[in-house]
Amino acid sequence: MGNIVVTGAAGFIGSQIARACLERGDRVVGIDLLTDYYDVGQKRANLERLQQYDGFEFAQHDLAAGFERFAADADVVFHQAGQPGVRASWRNQFDEYLSRNVQATQRVLEACSQHGVGRLVYASSSSIYGNADHYPVDESMRPKPFSPYGVTKLAGEQLCTLYGQNFGLSVASLRYFTVYGPGQRPDMATHRLFEAALGGPVFPLFGNGEQRRDFTYVGDVVAANLAAADADIEPGSVFNVAGGGDHSMLELIDLVGEIAGTPVPIDHQNPERGDVTRTGATTDLARTTLGWEPTTSLRAGLERQHEWHLERRNSA
Repeated sequence: MGNIVVTGAAGFIGSQIARACLERGDRVVGIDLLTDYYDVGQKRANLERLQQYDGFEFAQHDLAAGFERFAADADVVFHQAGQPGVRASWRNQFDEYLSRNVQATQRVLEACSQHGVGRLVYASSSSIYGNADHYPVDESMRPKPFSPYGVTKLAGEQLCTLYGQNFGLSVASLRYFTVYGPGQRPDMATHRLFEAALGGPVFPLFGNGEQRRDFTYVGDVVAANLAAADADIEPGSVFNVAGGGDHSMLELIDLVGEIAGTPVPIDHQNPERGDVTRTGATTDLARTTLGWEPTTSLRAGLERQHEWHLERRNSA
């Protein structure tokens, strides 16, 4: 049994990491600011499920204001909190990205370093790569973000590496590639696709649909976090966490329609600034160092997400 802190515990990935820790018997403190970037009701529903466990405690807190009281008793911190979204990271909203992705991460790192936390696992992003020179990308490639969001996630990751190198903080950064599955945020593509197929708003397709993505099932991402919490690693290590596939948006649209049993209605729109043309990664380093590799095919993961959408509609 361990003392675990999960930041962003009301979110898509953070809530599922928290639940996995609770189910194995850990005590979990979940932290979330409950921002309104998307429906707070979905976040509160995630918290309600976590609060059914005796070992769970929740705190609504702004990490940019400090993390000391949470780090004091923590064995492992999963830092999942942050301001998501490529398209919203331009112009005046950039201040929120700086506060929630950079300053908040520095506060977490500083407190973990001061209190000797055993392991910090940071949620980084494939957005740090931008439009890469070749694919699949590996961890040695030079990052070149293509959006302000990617810049702030890279800044957070580099802070993690600096605290590992300078203070010996045992920290691992996981570069997530297009995470999907049950509980997905409503602003994300796969969520919108299933809702469109089930009679919701038409799906906005930005660009021609030839953009390619490496889709990663959320259960595999949770497993990668747990593996990173336990593995013997060098302080400041970084790892790709990807599904290992290569699918275009048009292929995803067809597959969602096939699973849902109805074509997805599409609203064609111009490309958005900051959207990369392709993502794709090798996960060899995670396999050899963490003992992790993805196990869920895109079809199997989408079928589980489809079931979740149906359950939500039936319970509404």
